[in-house]
Amino acid sequence: MKRINFKSLLKIIGLILIIISISFLLCIPVAIIYSESAEAFIFSSLIILVPGLLIFFFVRSPINEKISVREGYLGVTIAWLTLALAGTLPYILSGTIPGFVNILFETVSGFTTTGASILQDVEILPKSILFWRSLTHWIGGVGIILLVIIILPTLKVGGYNLFSLESSMKQKILPKTKSIAYRILFIYLGITIGEIILLSFGGMSLFDSVCHSFGTVATGGFSTRNTSISGYSSYIQYVIAIFMFISATSYVVFYFLVKGKFKKVRANEELRLFILFTSACIAFVTLVLYFGSSRTFEESFRHSFFQVVSQISTTGYATADYMLWPQVGWFFMFIIMFAGGSTGSTAGGIKMARHLILLKNLRNIFVRIQHSSAVLPVRMDDKIISENINFMMLVFILLYFVIFLTGTLIMIGSGVPVAESAGASATSLAGIGPGLGRSGNFGNYAHFTAVAKSTMIALMIIGRLELFTILALFTRSFWRN
Repeated sequence: MKRINFKSLLKIIGLILIIISISFLLCIPVAIIYSESAEAFIFSSLIILVPGLLIFFFVRSPINEKISVREGYLGVTIAWLTLALAGTLPYILSGTIPGFVNILFETVSGFTTTGASILQDVEILPKSILFWRSLTHWIGGVGIILLVIIILPTLKVGGYNLFSLESSMKQKILPKTKSIAYRILFIYLGITIGEIILLSFGGMSLFDSVCHSFGTVATGGFSTRNTSISGYSSYIQYVIAIFMFISATSYVVFYFLVKGKFKKVRANEELRLFILFTSACIAFVTLVLYFGSSRTFEESFRHSFFQVVSQISTTGYATADYMLWPQVGWFFMFIIMFAGGSTGSTAGGIKMARHLILLKNLRNIFVRIQHSSAVLPVRMDDKIISENINFMMLVFILLYFVIFLTGTLIMIGSGVPVAESAGASATSLAGIGPGLGRSGNFGNYAHFTAVAKSTMIALMIIGRLELFTILALFTRSFWRN
């Protein structure tokens, strides 16, 4: 096995720093419009830009040089860690968030599109800082789509070559793949602009429309209001709920729609499961709210539609405090934290495709009980899934729950109540945001210990990088030449 080309990895870091420095500059017009100081963003940009340029232009290694699988794993992890650390600068220089652990928590939560927050009052923050906070979601959402649709299939991480659009996508540097990436980015931008327009029509200010659209399209959940979406009209709540659902749908589906390949869309089993599962959950919660509270049927449906889609899409926006629902209601909301949206979307969690493969394996087990000699390959979208991919999918689910339990135990040991620890562990790993108890969808994590917050930071990164990507770095074989 050849040595890791650290020059290529440095080149990636340099490029990431340049991109972040430019994104800081986007916040300066917001500061000017609202008569706020832009110094934090100017200095942040300079601090990041100088080393970024030096690394990018003086490290002699082409950015498009073919990299090994090991370099891919390490590069993806380093890129996200670089994003997280660089993104803390505006908070540090502006002094808007006290304590580095809190700052890192908010930044990682932003870039991983988790939406968990340690802020007790977001409305006192400068508009420019709120804009940066929401922008981290939008940037992270772009990174997630490119990671899952293009990078992970190339690295063959967790069976992701199952979800590649075309065989050419397994070659990252091919022009064909670049055109696919551009189309996906265009779709991402189009959905964002579409939501901004519709929210503005509903009476939401342009600033709030942009910030909430960033959070919705990236399935992030950072709001500019302490009460999230509950203070807005029914129209706005429905618009955001619909866009949360759209954003949790695989961008592979949107790509095929743009290309006019409607047969591939109709044949997408994951999309059908996503629609069926979400609809069933909405129906169940609607009945729980209608018969278990004094809400009208429309209110029950609207709150159910919004909160269920918010939870499954791993966005985390709220229109109602589910901790005040009948017990079966909020417990059900905890259970669907383990659902996740579609693969190739900005949503986190286990994802519908893995659940679908698990169900197909369970069906085969029951059939073999009656017909022991039956040969039953697992199929998805009329294609046979190899034993290797099938095994990796099942291992992922098992590993997911092991990490969830580990995170829960660590937080319990740090002094966090059991229910809150379980909720925080599940929501961090899935990238949802709200947990249980005081950290529910109308709460925050300000009262958590430093150990608990640090655990959540680690879970957010591990979950966002799809477990295998970062855990591989902790194996002895990874570092052997």
